[in-house]
Amino acid sequence: MGQYLDSRVPLESYRGIVNTRFFVDKTLLLEDVLKAVEIDGQRYLCITRPRRFGKSVMANMVAAFLGRAEEAGDIFGRLEIAQSEWYDTHLNQYPVIYIDFSEVPENCVSYHAYISRILDSLKRDLLEEFSEIVTDAGISVWDLLTNIFQKTGKKFIFVIDEWDAVFHMSFITKEDQKAYLLFLKALLKDKAYVKFAYMTGILPIAKYSSGSELNMFVEYDMTVMERFSACFGFVEKEVDHLFAIYLQTTKRPKITRKDLEVWYDGYYTASGERLYNPRSVVCALVNNQMASYWTSFGPYDEIFFYVKNNVDDMRDDLVLMVAGEGVEAEIRNYAAVSMELNTKDEIYSAMVIYGLLTYMDGEVFIPNKELMDKFRELLMSKESMGYVYRLANVSKRMLAATLHGDTAVMAEILEFAHNMESPVFSYNSEIELSAVVNLVYLAARDKYRVEREDKAGKGYVDFIFYPERKNGDALILELKLDSTPGEAIKQIKDKGYALRFKGKMGEKSKYTGRILAVGISYSTKTKKHSCKVEVL
Repeated sequence: MGQYLDSRVPLESYRGIVNTRFFVDKTLLLEDVLKAVEIDGQRYLCITRPRRFGKSVMANMVAAFLGRAEEAGDIFGRLEIAQSEWYDTHLNQYPVIYIDFSEVPENCVSYHAYISRILDSLKRDLLEEFSEIVTDAGISVWDLLTNIFQKTGKKFIFVIDEWDAVFHMSFITKEDQKAYLLFLKALLKDKAYVKFAYMTGILPIAKYSSGSELNMFVEYDMTVMERFSACFGFVEKEVDHLFAIYLQTTKRPKITRKDLEVWYDGYYTASGERLYNPRSVVCALVNNQMASYWTSFGPYDEIFFYVKNNVDDMRDDLVLMVAGEGVEAEIRNYAAVSMELNTKDEIYSAMVIYGLLTYMDGEVFIPNKELMDKFRELLMSKESMGYVYRLANVSKRMLAATLHGDTAVMAEILEFAHNMESPVFSYNSEIELSAVVNLVYLAARDKYRVEREDKAGKGYVDFIFYPERKNGDALILELKLDSTPGEAIKQIKDKGYALRFKGKMGEKSKYTGRILAVGISYSTKTKKHSCKVEVL
């Protein structure tokens, strides 16, 4: 079998995934793809998703199912696709050219070396397979494929993974990028030998840019296109299934279902369905430990570079997002060939595409704790963030003062925040007040799971701080404008917010520390903050 033509690699890779404990069957994607090609006439499909959202798994699945390299019935015969009318007529029926563009030759320092490896290997595959038909090794790959089609009528399926990898390689120049797009055009566009092309990556082709060379592709991203939405990432019922397996197969489970939601949920499809980060969910269940498994992969530091260099425009937005609020943004395709990000909308669009933010109903959000921790790290470590950095770094003092009931220090820190030059601190509504309060308690996220407007007792509380250690002190924060902290404390008591920390009927509470009611108020007349802390 060849390196690219009829490669065994996709099947072996997919077989390894299928046989794992936390495998999720998404083989019905195959039916959707085949319908798109054969019924809707969409011969060129490009599906983009953030890194580690299952794109490569799906690409391997497509190549393994359709390719003739090796009989795959032992795998797919026990999966959902086996019940489809498309199964028997398409299983292992086609010559498949599978290319993972993220693979780089050893010691590669140039685009020429990179692309030559692909071209030379593909030529060799074709010459070996069709030696009786093709005799001229000096012609281009696309001419070879055309000759094969002319003499045999044979069409090829192209499965392309990480199509945009070249845009993240340090040795690739702008001119190289243009050459690469022209290479894909020459290989795929308007070619009779292409039965269909299935392509995945992070970056959209962005047809409005010079990527128009590939305008034959129908692009499916997560924020705009509904089709294929549930095939990438995990939906609720899939996580429920995996969690049940986890409980059955783990000796001493340490993870709750709520943990998975808080840490890894929060992405949205174009149809409004919530998605979990699949890599992080699986890693957490395998390791029996919650952690940030995803944010260390990919060019995330590069995106934060743009944030840090647009501080003046974005600082207040980041305060609101860290507080759990959405920020209005116009999300558009982020051009693979246009790495210049100047406006907030361009930056937020890129961050959504990379999975650093999620987008819903015209607003961008920080999706979950895994990403919130990354943003918190940014705010607390970069002096370029200005007042945000200064306030974030007094947050340890704010938490300590709260735990000791030192209301004078608490009020002092809030006054310090209010004196910052930012519209966020104008307190036109409780949203701005809650954003500031969240910022001055930022350090608490190291020791607490912080939830806003959480259902508790008979109503909704502004903030609940759930301690990570069972003997830690729990905090219930209620905020008031033009009222008193005493009224805030009264509301906490009257509505039974502390019930959140009580066990269910007949159960012991898992929290053994104190429960502190924290009332914070601001007077628009006196321009003063008042605080009160009471043990419940």
